[in-house]
Amino acid sequence: MLDFLHIRQADPDPIPLAGSPWPIMTIVVGYLLFVFKLGKVFMRNRQPYDLRKVLLVYNLFQVVYNATYFIVIAYYLGYRGICNLKCIESFPQGHEHKTLERTMHFAYIFNKVIDLMDTVFFVLRKSYKQITFLHVYHHVFMVVGGYVLSRMYGTGGHFNVLAFLNTFVHVVMYFYYFLSSQYPGVKASIWWKKYITLVQLAQFVILLTYTAYVAFLSPNCGVPRPVLYINMLQGIVFIYLFGKFYVRAYLRPAKPQSKAQ
Repeated sequence: MLDFLHIRQADPDPIPLAGSPWPIMTIVVGYLLFVFKLGKVFMRNRQPYDLRKVLLVYNLFQVVYNATYFIVIAYYLGYRGICNLKCIESFPQGHEHKTLERTMHFAYIFNKVIDLMDTVFFVLRKSYKQITFLHVYHHVFMVVGGYVLSRMYGTGGHFNVLAFLNTFVHVVMYFYYFLSSQYPGVKASIWWKKYITLVQLAQFVILLTYTAYVAFLSPNCGVPRPVLYINMLQGIVFIYLFGKFYVRAYLRPAKPQSKAQ
């Protein structure tokens, strides 16, 4: 009955978390159960936890992790030029950079799993209003999408473009989280808060544009067309969801408060 979970293995030597569907499926199911049911039951009769010290370590870790990943990708794709940027294909087995490609792909998926802690912290702080459909969908898709891609098509390749853009956005985002968690009094004065969403939107627009270029203007590119089409579809979905959030959070005028009678 669960045969559909066993997606064919494109990589004869799968990276960790991609050799079987069970690790990722267990993580995602456990995450959803905790976020929507078990976590709220656990917190029902408890006060919100003070996680400032935990968030200090977590957010700074994320800044360093994502910055390191971004710099490595920028160095090899930009400075070293180990790929044709008009068509970034996965390296064949035995290629001199195959180990690097596999390591970076796993490092990215692993970080998407760590990102799930964002929602766990919301639950433990009883910040339930921050657990939106966009938030949960985005986190789950990034974990599952990274796994499915590595299983069906291998590591690296076109995936590097997403990772490059996304890690840059996360450096900015987690630095903001660090400031807002440690200095609640100045949270409202961080004028660039709304620009984080704009940077996220720009990320998806760039990725959508680049993917469309590869799909329609690079006919000889070996990146599988399903990967490109799914990438474009999700780009459109995320542009819509993040755009809707931006309009609701920053552009829609606040409703005037009724005067006291």
